[in-house]
Formats: sequence, structure tokens, C-alpha cells
Amino acid sequence: MITTTDRLILRHFDERDVDALFLMNSNPKVLTYIPQQPLTDRAQAEKVLHEVIFEDYRTHGFGRWAVELKESGKVIGFCGPKYLPEFDKVELGYRYMPQYWGQGLGTEAARAAIAEFKPRLQLDEAIALILDGNLASMGVARQIGMAALRRDKLMGQDVTVFHKWL
Repeated sequence: MITTTDRLILRHFDERDVDALFLMNSNPKVLTYIPQQPLTDRAQAEKVLHEVIFEDYRTHGFGRWAVELKESGKVIGFCGPKYLPEFDKVELGYRYMPQYWGQGLGTEAARAAIAEFKPRLQLDEAIALILDGNLASMGVARQIGMAALRRDKLMGQDVTVFHKWL
């Protein structure tokens, strides 16, 4: 386990999370502001788990964290760090299933996750890359003390780079 909040557990992803990853990354609504195609089968989610998430854990010692509801044990999304070599910075990223939007869970998880960046990862700063139009994600970034720093590109998409000194 990484950390907890009143309603959430943030923890490393493991093998039991393949179905949650598939549900989240196959939902076009979830991917509205994510420059990737929806997953079409469970095997693709297994590949993401092993070749992206677990590889980040092995290579960098950290990666995205599963966000689990304390009450049910259900994984509702992710929130956590990812090293972005094209920016040479660690990004705080977050993504949730739509039925959990608008309940303050994203901000709750982001606040808990960013609080772990300095003591756990020895980081002095973090960024968040948010695609144009994603007002909810911009709101989460601002609520945890991030400020818009500059405009940039990610995977050919216009993004605002949010920044926070830790």
C-alpha cells in the first residue's frame, strides 16, 4: 500500500487489476482527453500492466498507482507518478471511471499521491500534462496547488503543463 485517505487506498497495481485496467482503458468517455485508442480486449490490458506499469516499477522504482475504494475494494482508476523522458520530469497522472467523476475522489487521491512524491520518491517538483478542454483535470491540478506553467505538445496534442514545487 502506498497511502490511504478517508475513502481510498492508493497501492501498486497487481495481476488482479487487469479487468479494471481494461474497463477503464476501453471506455471512450474515459479516453476523451487521452491521446490513445480504446483497448478492445483483455490481452491488451495485460500488456499495459506488464509492459508499461510493471516496467515503470522495475525501471524507475515507481509508476501509476491503483485507486481502490476502501468500502468495496473496487479499483476505480489510477493516480500517481510516471517518469516522462520527453520532459525529464515526473508527472502526476490520474484517470477514473465516469461513475466516480464529480465526487471529489480525484482531488482526494491526487492530494494523497502528491504528498508521497517527496518522502517516497525524493522529488522536489511534479508536473501534470492536461489536454485542452479537460476542465475537470485542470480543476484537480489547481485544487492540489499546481499552477499552469506553459503550453506544450504530448503525442501531437496541445497540452497545458501544470507544475508544483514540493
